[in-house]
Amino acid sequence: MSIFKRPKISREKLPIQLYFVLISLMGCLTFLLVHKGEFIHYSPSQWVWVYAMLGAALILNYFTFQLPPEGNLQSMDSSVYLACIFIYGAPFALSVILFNTLAIALYDRKVPFWKHFVNFSIYTLMIVGSSLIFKIAGGQTGPILNNQFGAYLAALLVYFIINVFLIGFYYYLLYRGSLYDVLKSFIKDTLLVYLSTLIMSLVLSVLIVHNAVFGLTLFIGLSIMLSYSFKQLFTMYTQLQEKAIKDQRTGLYNHSYFENLLDNEIKKAKTTESPLSLAMIDIDDFKKYNDQFGHLKGDMLLGFLGQYLKVEAEAAGVIASRFGGEEFTILMPGYDDNQARSFMNRLRKKLNDTYFEGVEIFPSGCLSFSAGVAAYRIDIHDKSQLVELADQALYYAKKQGKNNVHVYGSGAEKESEIDFAEDVRDIEQQLKLFLYKDVDTFKHSKRVFRYAMDMSEVLGLDSAEQRNFVLGALIHDIGKLEIPWAILNKKDKLTASEWETVKRHVSWGKRIAETNEKFKELVPYIELHHERFDGGGYPHGFKGSQIPKLCRMLTIIDSFDAMTTERPYQQTKTFEEGIEELLHCSGTQFDPELVELFIRYLRLKAEAQQQPAASLETS
Repeated sequence: MSIFKRPKISREKLPIQLYFVLISLMGCLTFLLVHKGEFIHYSPSQWVWVYAMLGAALILNYFTFQLPPEGNLQSMDSSVYLACIFIYGAPFALSVILFNTLAIALYDRKVPFWKHFVNFSIYTLMIVGSSLIFKIAGGQTGPILNNQFGAYLAALLVYFIINVFLIGFYYYLLYRGSLYDVLKSFIKDTLLVYLSTLIMSLVLSVLIVHNAVFGLTLFIGLSIMLSYSFKQLFTMYTQLQEKAIKDQRTGLYNHSYFENLLDNEIKKAKTTESPLSLAMIDIDDFKKYNDQFGHLKGDMLLGFLGQYLKVEAEAAGVIASRFGGEEFTILMPGYDDNQARSFMNRLRKKLNDTYFEGVEIFPSGCLSFSAGVAAYRIDIHDKSQLVELADQALYYAKKQGKNNVHVYGSGAEKESEIDFAEDVRDIEQQLKLFLYKDVDTFKHSKRVFRYAMDMSEVLGLDSAEQRNFVLGALIHDIGKLEIPWAILNKKDKLTASEWETVKRHVSWGKRIAETNEKFKELVPYIELHHERFDGGGYPHGFKGSQIPKLCRMLTIIDSFDAMTTERPYQQTKTFEEGIEELLHCSGTQFDPELVELFIRYLRLKAEAQQQPAASLETS
């Protein structure tokens, strides 16, 4: 492989330039030391074979091919250089690569000459290195001999190692990742190609020795046919891959591929701290159009909108997908919520002005959609959370009269019209199952709920944040319904195995909450209330701001109530001892700022409760 078959460098970097200079010097010196101007003494017949092998290398370099899954360009020209080593020796192979480089440089003048020179140097080092090992392993130039197979294999191995290391190190300098991971990836991608190269080089050597130019011609024909077959294979692979990831009705990415993209983009946003936004789109009154004109016309409308979104998304550098039914998504890497809102509004207004047959039946007299936008935050750890926020924003957008864009968290939570009291009753109905299994957990959940009600005022939460925080506090231990009765009510210290069972309640609780659409937003409170500020908690080991602020607050409330209330697996502490424990664990288990707020609240609450008693004594 050469540097021409790799992606272009986005910008020049000094370490890479120095690396190329070093490679070029090494290659040039190696060529001079090994070649020593040998072609000056070539006979006419030797020159015929130089030209013949040069022609073969140029033809094979022209007929490149791609291999799935990555599609990296490959060629079989290395089989020519290895055959030259096996039959004629390293100096002859160096003559061929020299003239090959000059011919390509003259033909492809768009590529800077220094790149051709670096490429020549890499091939020189590969040829000389493999030739040296070939001789050390007992190999002799000339006809292919069965007892020299080990030498042939060793030569190819060194040829392969030098190529992988030189190109791999270039990528290491370019991306500054792990050198081990880069080399591992290269080996995985190219091992099969180089094994094929060894076989082809041995075949070429046999054909040349026994059939001369005719054998070389046969080899070139066979190689071109193989190259064409590989191209057909890659075309079939890409077509099948396209069908696997595309929605056939709209031409957009399908739901499953969207989820993969979203997962990757969230990881990238987390690593690079770059903005990321997601928009959920729903065609307004699509059912009315379907009922009026039938499903065939409805499908045509979906296809029309899909193509519209595809063209606009590609122009803006964002990704459009079909989520399902008449719902679509726009994934916007690099967009914050304000940029995403502006883009979606431009998209919406342009669609309003785009005619499609039958739009007159819509209430607005035009094509329209409602969209909900949600921006990635550091406390979002799962793709379903971002989708849920965008879907919630879409719900708010439709409640506001359709044909508009709403960004989650921009104040419309007050318009959600969710009956808070009804949600509390629904959760309490589930918690009442604890009355026969573990009444202490039921009482604990109610106390934590009341603490959360008070702290939502202290923290100045808006209505939506208050709803989620308070309901999350109420339902946070719902997963304990899955813990065996004997463990929940055990008075002695829990064994290691039993404690592991108890810890799993956060995962069980998450699954329970996810079965109810209304309570999906409460999942972080259930799953993360045993995470620690220093990263030593479970189930994920999140730390600091990776844990949502209100989940960090719930951890403090939950722990304080657990410490100051009789528990089967923990000694009970007094009110003051509980406060001392909070202070002792501040900065390790708990968020120190929130501990300070909570203790201040506890002190004020205690003082307020003592004041009436004091006034009675004085009277």
